[in-house]
Amino acid sequence: MTFQNVEGKVVTIRGVQVLIDRDLAELYGVETRDINKAVKNNPDKFPDGYIFELTKGEFDDLRGKLSTAKFSKTRVLPKAFTEKGLYMLATILKSKLATQTTIAIIETFSKIKHLSRSVKELSVVQDKGEQKALMQKSGECV
Repeated sequence: MTFQNVEGKVVTIRGVQVLIDRDLAELYGVETRDINKAVKNNPDKFPDGYIFELTKGEFDDLRGKLSTAKFSKTRVLPKAFTEKGLYMLATILKSKLATQTTIAIIETFSKIKHLSRSVKELSVVQDKGEQKALMQKSGECV
């Protein structure tokens, strides 16, 4: 499991970076229904802000941005897992692949946050030396 595997599946919905249940299932090597069953069987681990169901409009927008074949058999609205929800899901799924996948997901979200901070700093910093150092740190992160 690599940064690239995970990074390509992170989408922004409602201003939050999330992973969709179907993509999570693919990363973890399980069926989407298994992910959703784990959530249903452990509702106390997923309070508000950890997971949400996409609206029809959000789903249609997502379907338009991504491959339509990807969602061709989807009959229910997908669930989106925030970073907190992903951490909680990791406490439920137990396997060697689940552990590797969780580590890759955590690393991906960490790198995205780091890059975001570096880009914000880059737009404010005036010193060319500092800008170069920030760009180098960002490049190393990627």
